Amino acid sequence: MTHPRTLRVDYDKTTKVLCVVGSELNVKLHRSAPPRSMYFSVKCTPSVQYSISPPSLETSHLSPIPLNGNSVLLISMSRASQHENDSKLSVRYYGKDKEVLGRAVLHLTALEISLDVDADRDGIVEKNNPNKGSWKWGPNGHGAVVLVNCDSERSYGKKPDTEQDYISKVSDLKDMSVMVLRTKGPAKLPEGYKLTMHISQGDAESVRVFRSRSTEVGNNVLSDKLFNHFVKDYPLVLSSESLSQEVPYLGGVEEMNFYVEGLRFPDKDFDGLISINLSLLEPISSVLPETPIFTDKVVFRMAPWIMTPNTLQPVEVFVCSTSDNYQFLKGMKNLVARSGYKLKICHEYMNRGDRWMQDELEFGYIEAPHHRFPVVLDSPRDGDLMDFPYNELLGPDFGYVTRVAQRKDVSSLDSFGNLEVSPPVTVNGKDYPLGRIIIGVAFPTATKGRNMTKVVQDFLWAQKVQEPIALFSDWLVVGHVDEFMSFVPAPDRKGFRLLLASPDAGYKLFRDLQKDGHGQAKLFEGQGDAEPVTLDEVLSDEGFQAENNYVQSCIDWNRDVLKRELGLDDEDIIDLPILFKLEEDRANEYRAAAYYPDMVNMIVLGKNLGIPKPFGPKVNGRCALETEMCSLMEGLGLTCTFIDDFASYHKLLGEVHCGSNVRREPFDFKWWNLEM
Repeated sequence: MTHPRTLRVDYDKTTKVLCVVGSELNVKLHRSAPPRSMYFSVKCTPSVQYSISPPSLETSHLSPIPLNGNSVLLISMSRASQHENDSKLSVRYYGKDKEVLGRAVLHLTALEISLDVDADRDGIVEKNNPNKGSWKWGPNGHGAVVLVNCDSERSYGKKPDTEQDYISKVSDLKDMSVMVLRTKGPAKLPEGYKLTMHISQGDAESVRVFRSRSTEVGNNVLSDKLFNHFVKDYPLVLSSESLSQEVPYLGGVEEMNFYVEGLRFPDKDFDGLISINLSLLEPISSVLPETPIFTDKVVFRMAPWIMTPNTLQPVEVFVCSTSDNYQFLKGMKNLVARSGYKLKICHEYMNRGDRWMQDELEFGYIEAPHHRFPVVLDSPRDGDLMDFPYNELLGPDFGYVTRVAQRKDVSSLDSFGNLEVSPPVTVNGKDYPLGRIIIGVAFPTATKGRNMTKVVQDFLWAQKVQEPIALFSDWLVVGHVDEFMSFVPAPDRKGFRLLLASPDAGYKLFRDLQKDGHGQAKLFEGQGDAEPVTLDEVLSDEGFQAENNYVQSCIDWNRDVLKRELGLDDEDIIDLPILFKLEEDRANEYRAAAYYPDMVNMIVLGKNLGIPKPFGPKVNGRCALETEMCSLMEGLGLTCTFIDDFASYHKLLGEVHCGSNVRREPFDFKWWNLEM
């Protein structure tokens, strides 16, 4: 990368010049020439290179060269100086008869200076990458990555590391991106010169920079006794209170590590890109400010928050324990143990009776080439589980982020049963290797209705790497997309199937059973919390069928959106037999809820599915809905486990998925390799 710099020189004077290797000094010769000058010649020591623009026709570098108004001397140096003023260049000016009119002399000192980052994204800070000052997506792209330091390394007084302006533990350094200042040259800078690092006010709201003052002490946690000493070893260089600061020039051949800390995620007012600059300043006089003669720039992109779909490997399952969910909890414990994953139970002293683990939070992660860790997104619903994500999950290498909304703007659609993500898809030739986020909103033509709050939608869109899809979910009482859709892994086609609730499939199954003589088989039989009803009664209720026709039309609208936005064919979709009923809500409007436990609202643990037990009509001693569900899923190599959530979740308008949450392994795909 060439850094051109205009240099002014005076004849009959010696000018001392500090030059950075890789930069080019441009001397406009006509401006500095004595009066009546017609020719010039140049002489220099071997470490200095020069050329003339426009090129001279003279064959000897000592022959006088015609001087005109456009003559520019281009000077560069190939290596750093060992001592100050150890290189020379002189320009001799001649009159019409080639008599000498004057001479300008330069004493040159060369430095190598580079501010370096991991611009090729391989985990190593290479030297002077030519692309370090810009950012490009894709496998052949470039540009460094920085993480939001949203975990907590503190052993007491828990809060995210972004809320403290010092480094208290060596372990915190791995959450930051290394930036290296490399210098080579004389033992010290010439008098008055200095190096300064600087950042814009806008970028300083998004990052901070610390530097290493002394040798690092490994990965051990320091004792409180050494705390103050340690903080001094990593002083804060740049922040919103300090936009520019002088940094040491160490002399000789040296490297100094800096640590770049992300403070906030991309959002509506922040595109994720930040720049950090290093300038070499030249003194003019003791009463005037220094001027920059060389500036190096590096660019970082803030790592986005990434959601994980059902097709990724589970790590840990989260559920709540309440006074009335024993049956549900028993079924979940058995399922998780059989699947071989960890189970984290949030007990009642923490959940305070709020059982909706899915609605309170969403698990994701952030990643840079050198490090990654899970990050929980806390929803603005703020029920009685509101303290769980912060108090129980935030910690070392477990980050936390939330978006705060005005209470008047928060609706049921801001619970994260209304936030899902698809597996990777290709749509019309465009790849989405991290899938696409799915949210539910009001119908596009609705003049009123509930929507996911704007601050959350803005956050999701700003992450860029999982472009969101908006579905129509306001037709539901609760209004969550997980009430009518889910994804399960599959061994063929696109590697997954989209499951959709389907009243049509429910009516077809029930009519076939009725035709086979099972019209008196009863739903909810043996379930004390609901009155049993026969298939004949269900199928003869014309008003109930009209309600389900309406529900099917709402789901079909979403089906078409999902096919279009995820590039799906009908063969990629499985319709599950689920009926709904309309209920009057607090606004005196009619919205839908599942009639019997909503089997699509399931938990996916690898090839094991935890499905709400539907209590459907029994045929030959077995629930016909369970039989149908097993038939549909077992063809994909999936095992169905039916969990009784009727009294403790279904009657409260939720199911298994609503009452659970899963932290999963990250994608193998690196988000910065996306083609944008």
